[in-house]
Amino acid sequence: MYGIIHVLAQALIPAAVGKAIDAGIIAGDQRALLLWGGAVVTLGVIQAAAGILRDRAALTARLGAAYRTAQHITRQAARLGAALPKRVAKGEIVNAGVADIGRLGEALAETARCSGAVVAIAVVAAILLDTSWQLGLLVLLGVPLMVGAVSLLIRPLHRRQQRLREQQAELTGRAVDIVSGLRVLRGVGGEEVFAHRYRADSQRVRAAGVAVARVEALFEAAKVLLPGLLTTAVVWLGAHYVATGRMGAGQLVAFYGYAVYLADPLRRLTAAAGRLTQGHVAARRITAFLALRPEFTTGAADSVGCGGLGSLARPVLREGRASLVRPVGYEGSGSLARPVPYEGHAPFADPAAYEGHAPFARPVPYESPAPLADPASGLTVAPGRFTAVACASPADAAVLAARLGRYTDSAATLGDTPLGDLPPDEVRRRILVADNDDHLFAGPLREELRGRGDDTELERAIDAACARDIVEALPDGLDDLVAESGRNFSGGQRQRLRLVRALMADPEVLILVEPTSAVDAHTEARIARGVSALRTGRTTLVFTTSPVVLDRADHVVYVDAAKAVAQGSHGELLTDVRYRAVVAREEAA
Repeated sequence: MYGIIHVLAQALIPAAVGKAIDAGIIAGDQRALLLWGGAVVTLGVIQAAAGILRDRAALTARLGAAYRTAQHITRQAARLGAALPKRVAKGEIVNAGVADIGRLGEALAETARCSGAVVAIAVVAAILLDTSWQLGLLVLLGVPLMVGAVSLLIRPLHRRQQRLREQQAELTGRAVDIVSGLRVLRGVGGEEVFAHRYRADSQRVRAAGVAVARVEALFEAAKVLLPGLLTTAVVWLGAHYVATGRMGAGQLVAFYGYAVYLADPLRRLTAAAGRLTQGHVAARRITAFLALRPEFTTGAADSVGCGGLGSLARPVLREGRASLVRPVGYEGSGSLARPVPYEGHAPFADPAAYEGHAPFARPVPYESPAPLADPASGLTVAPGRFTAVACASPADAAVLAARLGRYTDSAATLGDTPLGDLPPDEVRRRILVADNDDHLFAGPLREELRGRGDDTELERAIDAACARDIVEALPDGLDDLVAESGRNFSGGQRQRLRLVRALMADPEVLILVEPTSAVDAHTEARIARGVSALRTGRTTLVFTTSPVVLDRADHVVYVDAAKAVAQGSHGELLTDVRYRAVVAREEAA
């Protein structure tokens, strides 16, 4: 609205100036001169005020669109969760959150000026038609021809901008990968290889940018040339009418003012076409990202009388009577995949609760909390115990952790309730998966590690993760700042700090994936003792092939080809040549 008022006031100023000349100066009427002079001043004030409000509204629309889109992108990234890196490249997210939201905001801001330009052209054309139908017809025919000529450049510009946008996302993703893995690249001597690839990709992006620049150069030239030609034609025809006596001097001044004024809305109209084209490209990329769906679906948590995940440990009402939902376990000599109820009332407080000495020894019955199980692999994690899983293939550890943490659809259960039937927020609250791909965020180290705990708990977690030396080496201790992604720490230090953060979360079930892969054997032993002591009575599952950690576990399961094939203590499983080959890092592993 403010944009339309602004251009209407501006469009009427040449008419008021022309009237002041004809009715005031030439006619010698001082009153008419003052009247039309006052009209010019009033229109100028209205134009200025409306212009300020228009620009303020356009800025609000631009920033609002950009920041709201950024919020949607952030929420979508959080909603996709672990599926995000598998579905979208890092560079795509960076470009969407930085460049695309800016272009989208600029496109929306341009609509205010574009609509005002359309109204201005229509008003000026109506005034010209009323004064001289020839001049009005010239404007009405010239503007569509000019817009049509410019639109011929929009399609190739759109296509080349789309190609450039895709290549920029790929290049940004490669740059992020190189920076995040620079230490590894230096260690294996791969810097030159990746630098060569980056240079080649950069040259392709440069060529795509040049191709866009060629079209944009033609587009910018057309934005200046075509409105100038139309303005020149209007002025020439108006001067011819004055020379032949068909138009007064005041009208000539007004027509010249209109001709000069028309150049601005015409340029705005052609500029808006370019901005809207860029906004359309950005909007398509953003909507494609927002249209992605998580890998798993949310089930009905409250069906069949279950009061959410909490019903695994408390009474629920069925048919007006209170009954206990009993957890179930798994038994069998092969896949460990046949569910059987756990009977009895003895909780798992004793690390020696597993009876027998052979693999596949059946666990002693327990009541609460519930076991975590993956029927597809036959893996069952006893509650309240420190369980270790040695996988013949590292890929199996990642797959099992994703299933048990519900980062992918599976038949995994907590007690007798499938994880797929539970709200994701409840699963995240009760089960935490921590692996070496987790990031440390920038900010004070204390706030990064402590979470919702207190300083006393934080000190215990630091000691359990053997991270005391890291904190003491910092100038400000826990108040020191963490750089982006923890770059001011070594790989082993970052791993231990991530472990501290996971321990501070204190979930019912903590799943750790190779938590000691970047530390020495002595530190491994201290971490294994510390985590086991700190997590006493809580369910802890560690995927590892470290003999030190495996020896500390209450129970060990050996997984081969994504199936649990043996279980028992570390000492018992060493009689299995396959297990021994994996954990002892023999040649056959």
